[in-house]
Amino acid sequence: MSAGHVIEKLAEDYPLLYLDPDRDDRDAYRRVVLQGRDPERRTLAHYRGGPGDRDETVDTPAGPVRVVTLGDRHDFELVMRGMTAAKAGPLAPVPKSQGAAMVTVFNWPRIHAHLARFPEEEQAAEFKRFTAVRENYIDMLAVLSRGPYSGVDAAAAGETESEWLALSDTIRRYHELTHVICRRLYPDDVDPVRDELIADAVGLCAAYGRFDPEKEKLFLGIKDGRYIGGRLENYTDEPEVLAKRVPADLERMKKIIEEHPGAEPFGLIPVLMEG
Repeated sequence: MSAGHVIEKLAEDYPLLYLDPDRDDRDAYRRVVLQGRDPERRTLAHYRGGPGDRDETVDTPAGPVRVVTLGDRHDFELVMRGMTAAKAGPLAPVPKSQGAAMVTVFNWPRIHAHLARFPEEEQAAEFKRFTAVRENYIDMLAVLSRGPYSGVDAAAAGETESEWLALSDTIRRYHELTHVICRRLYPDDVDPVRDELIADAVGLCAAYGRFDPEKEKLFLGIKDGRYIGGRLENYTDEPEVLAKRVPADLERMKKIIEEHPGAEPFGLIPVLMEG
């Protein structure tokens, strides 16, 4: 797969990626994202592309999920900023501890292709009917970067550089797929912090075959019941308060997981959601 091919393929479905968050403002994104207008420019020169990029479809207990991996951190941050620009603005920063995201995005090319099958005088009514079903035009996908998980270096994780990069890829992949599965199967049951803990637990079990609360504390930035800086602040305005509660939650999750030996990583999702 040639450098840039994955970004090119992604932009065919999501034209907002032709916009450059370093040059285009929120209004430009809103015209493309919310109104389905064509971008003024169709260039992807602001991306680097690379051999580490992948675009694949993964089967999960909640159905197939599109998973996009971007090997260059620069590209990952540009895609994330672009995907959220219509709401948060293109200058909203991506935390260094964030290496993946579940995103929902309008697929305007699919809408336009569908409407093209109808006479012009019927298209307004058909647009209303077609977009009454979210699944017809809103996609949910996982976008992953490559690099140390949660910004934790290999030495802190107790691994060699190459081992930690491979383990990080596995944790990140299962973590983000867990989010997609949860949102599809439990759309009304959302708890940001709990959901993050479950996604990390599934990722750790996929990578190591077990759940290690100490590794999870490392990811979140918790030491001796105190918040020392880490991913926890991405999910709460009071990480210091939450850091005192989370260790007990992690021990409870460990016990639940140990009560289900041999379970596949995704098979842990329902028992952890219920626990």
